[in-house]
Amino acid sequence: MAEFSGRVVIVTGTTGIGRSCALRFARAGAAVAAFGIDAPSIDALNALAAAEGLTLSAATVDVAAPDAVAAGVAEVAEEHGGVDIVVNAAAVHPYGDAVTTEFDTFTTAMQVNVGSILLTAKHAVPHMQRRGGGVIVNLASVQGHNCQAGVAAYVASKGAIHALTRALAIDHAADGIRVVSVSPGSIRTPILELAARTFDGEDADIDAVFQRFGAAHPLGRIGEPEEVADLVAFLASDKAAFISGSDHRIDGALTAGLAVR
Repeated sequence: MAEFSGRVVIVTGTTGIGRSCALRFARAGAAVAAFGIDAPSIDALNALAAAEGLTLSAATVDVAAPDAVAAGVAEVAEEHGGVDIVVNAAAVHPYGDAVTTEFDTFTTAMQVNVGSILLTAKHAVPHMQRRGGGVIVNLASVQGHNCQAGVAAYVASKGAIHALTRALAIDHAADGIRVVSVSPGSIRTPILELAARTFDGEDADIDAVFQRFGAAHPLGRIGEPEEVADLVAFLASDKAAFISGSDHRIDGALTAGLAVR
């Protein structure tokens, strides 16, 4: 499969959905650069790419640091001749309401979850303009629509991603750049494992907790990161050429109705 042959893709995040997106695009023929700060996941992704013969390189880049993002994007563009697609999947998920959340925690969530999107756009859009267009896919969350209790900083950041997505789509439509967001429900990722341990303790039976989380979704299960990656790939493909400025939920019908307790 060479659906993305000749395309240059930047993915932020090297675990969970970011990892799956990087592999999805690379396996479809793209040249992929993955940015992250988790050393074990970076090493594992590079090892897998080498074993499969993929054009995929994961590197340590703090996506909340302006200079690091500028340098990372410039290096990718220089090596591969430009940038065509950016997938913003890097995220942190702090817990706490407005009273218990430290302001530094709030600002970190906004810097990582939202600021990184502004930074990658700032430095990748000029390369897309020179190539006559491109696509930006931002990973948001169903919690940007309907939120649970005790996640004030996280939901604020995810709601901001929806708004920033619309702004980028309008600002760069004339450049041939499409911008969309994807809002997953519960997906089998390290962040969901963090949720399991937060609510059920460090010794929680993760599989059992995931089954409980899945039961809250009308389809009866949690999602897999590869399923999200497939949606991201579709939205970044030429098949989605008239889709921009919109959010796309992948949540097993979680937000389709009212929960009954």
